Amino acid sequence: MVGDRCFVTRVRPGSDAEAKGLHPGDQVVSISGYFPDRASLWKAQYLFNLLRPQPELKVNTVDPNGVKRYLVLAAKVRPALRVSAFEELAKAIRDDESDSYYGRGRSVSYGGDLLIVKVPEFEFTVDTVQSLMDKAREHKALILDLRNNPGGSVETLKYMLGGLFDREVKIADRITRSSKNPLVAKPLHHVFDGKLVVLLDGASASAAEVLARVVQLEKRGTIIGDHSAGAVMESKPHDYELVGVGVRYGAMIAEADLIMADGKSLEHVGVTPDEVMIPTAADLAAGRDPVLAHAAETLGVKLTPEAAGKIFPYEWAPE
Repeated sequence: MVGDRCFVTRVRPGSDAEAKGLHPGDQVVSISGYFPDRASLWKAQYLFNLLRPQPELKVNTVDPNGVKRYLVLAAKVRPALRVSAFEELAKAIRDDESDSYYGRGRSVSYGGDLLIVKVPEFEFTVDTVQSLMDKAREHKALILDLRNNPGGSVETLKYMLGGLFDREVKIADRITRSSKNPLVAKPLHHVFDGKLVVLLDGASASAAEVLARVVQLEKRGTIIGDHSAGAVMESKPHDYELVGVGVRYGAMIAEADLIMADGKSLEHVGVTPDEVMIPTAADLAAGRDPVLAHAAETLGVKLTPEAAGKIFPYEWAPE
């Protein structure tokens, strides 16, 4: 979601979608009968990506020039073979290694003035976060790009905030059916104390939203971008097995809400940036990033939207 509309932001090279002319910047009006908005897009993604993958999707789009199109986009279907427990374990290890690679942080430096860090998810160790903050300390300013960050580990959230504050900071109260416990971030050994900007978009969720809201409430930095997802309930994975069948499956079940220092929950609310700024359809089509360019300019670094859009090229995981 970009603002209140759903857009294509990238198209996998070699896909049927690319062959049929789907492009970044195309607005998605409907997806196989779903009319995506901020409240329902996740349902369509959950249905088509997890619960019931489809051999094709029927989409109605409008391109940046206002041209309407109806496209039937075929999925790439691959037959799967029954594998042994050993092969399944080996695949799980490879998948975990792949996730670690694509979930790594990336950064670019502009002299001693600015460090821009792309944080795709919150799955960093304390040593990784400390190394990041040590690098940031060599610069006057830091941009944390949390756009399209779905969140992740509560411990990583604590480490990240611990690298931004030189004192203990209460993150939120963790509220369950039977208890109320504070979440607190303690400062790391070396803390970045320069200027800070955090970038959000409609896909910034969970720990990404919480970090941004703590920075906002504590007046530690500036939040720029789009309204965040509003999905912050703390969840944990649970494993199950159908007895007698041998089928295993899992579920993520929400167990706690987080009440921020202002006494409010972000669930279904999200974070409203200090400066609301979103790319246009034309920006998406051209690969421009006016949000990052503007954030850099507020910190004294000149960066064109075209150059900003090339800093962190999207990395496609192998199919």
